[in-house]
Amino acid sequence: MGRITPDEQVPAPARLGFVTLEQFVEQLQPELKLLHDGGSGQELLRWVEPSELEDPTPYLPEGEFVLTCGLPFLGDGGSEAGVDAYVRRLVGAGVPALGFGIQPYFHAVPDVLVSACRRRNLTLFEVPSTLPFAAIGLEFSQLLESENARAFRQLAETNRQLMRAVLSPRPEHELLGALVQKVPVWALLVGTDGRIRARGNNPEIDPALLAPLVERLFSGSGPRVEMDGFEQPGSTLVYGHPLRSTKDANLGALILGCDAPLTAAQNSVVQAAIGLLELLVRQRTSGSLAPSQLATAVLLHPDTLTNGDTRHLNVLKDLLAQSLSSTRSAPMRVVQGIRVDPTDGLPGDGPIRELLQWRRLFDTKLVEITDYGFTAITRLRVDSSLLADIERMGWRLVVGEGTELSGLTAAYQRASSLRTRVQSSGRSVRADDVTWSVAGLLGREAGTALAERLLQPVLSLDPHRRGPLLAVLDGWLHENGSWDGAAKRLQLHRNSVRRQIGVLAELLGMDLGRAQVRAELLIALQYLDEVNPVPAID
Repeated sequence: MGRITPDEQVPAPARLGFVTLEQFVEQLQPELKLLHDGGSGQELLRWVEPSELEDPTPYLPEGEFVLTCGLPFLGDGGSEAGVDAYVRRLVGAGVPALGFGIQPYFHAVPDVLVSACRRRNLTLFEVPSTLPFAAIGLEFSQLLESENARAFRQLAETNRQLMRAVLSPRPEHELLGALVQKVPVWALLVGTDGRIRARGNNPEIDPALLAPLVERLFSGSGPRVEMDGFEQPGSTLVYGHPLRSTKDANLGALILGCDAPLTAAQNSVVQAAIGLLELLVRQRTSGSLAPSQLATAVLLHPDTLTNGDTRHLNVLKDLLAQSLSSTRSAPMRVVQGIRVDPTDGLPGDGPIRELLQWRRLFDTKLVEITDYGFTAITRLRVDSSLLADIERMGWRLVVGEGTELSGLTAAYQRASSLRTRVQSSGRSVRADDVTWSVAGLLGREAGTALAERLLQPVLSLDPHRRGPLLAVLDGWLHENGSWDGAAKRLQLHRNSVRRQIGVLAELLGMDLGRAQVRAELLIALQYLDEVNPVPAID
């Protein structure tokens, strides 16, 4: 068929909502009396227009329901030729119906007008004097407003479905699926190589027939629509829409087929889908290149971070700044997220949606979805407000300390070392608040659990036995296993210390001669006051 440029119009109503003549008349019955049915019940009404002009057509856009009290038919205008000319002009102007008001000029619709409407097949109504033209116009405006509101609600819900499709793991396929649910078309997404990348409704058409249309799409430029038509079912009208880059390069095409022209509302849905498809294709092919360039450089040349020359380091810093939407001088931090409540989180979570959510919250493109949750590199300080918002979604964070590019790997390792603490305690932690010792990294909850586990045989004893044994163990460990040092510290005979350490080794089932065992017990005893205080020995 050819190309439609922006100066031309795709056959469709000019407004979003619409009211047919039949719908409108149903609102007014039984006041209106149908004198002749011209078969225009399904035609769309643009407005209701009272006019007493002999020739109102210069002022009538197509689709006007004309109302008259018969003033044009007084005198010579009431002749058969005059009335016929009047009706002929209305039909030529695309008027779907004429309403004739009884009073003040006529007590009945003139027979000559009824005959002319039958001859020209113009729908004719008799309007009683009890129904003012103003009331008819008001009824129409209210009906049109309600139809517009309904159409806008439907469009809003449709747009939400299209956006959900974009955030799915297979956005192009889901987007076409959502489109064909709302618009009676089949849809094909075609790549620049001419291959079909996604389908919405399987068209009963030979793809070879579409080749000329695709060729025209990819050979043209600027906003346009290419059209064709075929005899196959659902393909009477075929529209081709190019998907363009910001530089007007062709990135693909959306092809739609249907048997009837789309309404304005349906065209609005199509245009929304085209815009989203263009964003998807642009992001995949020509979106921000900084994250991929940065990742490639770090993966292939990790020594550049520590041993690279100034020029290479500056290039990496520039790429990092683009990825973090910031200047290259601001410090960055590693943030790790751990989901502590699997029932919480984002509604309809999927990998793509989750990735985009964390990108938005931390204002960065450097986000990785992991088995425990996610890791992000951000310039944000992650203040208490942001932390609270994320915790309400069922997540806990490890917030790393600020660092420069050269220290990023070490900062990531330190953040990772705190992840177990968050998982065991269920509390977020900031690396800046952590004491970097074994006890500090272990945390109170994990330390208490360690003490309960390692010392359980002793803790289960009666208090009068438990206390002295724990005191001996604590004193002996603090003296690095020295019998004399422990005896002096505890004010006991060294043989008493030996005997009680032997009892402890048997109870615990441990070889207390091993340095690692003694170190673990010493750490566990630091948290024992949370469970059972160690009494001092006089």
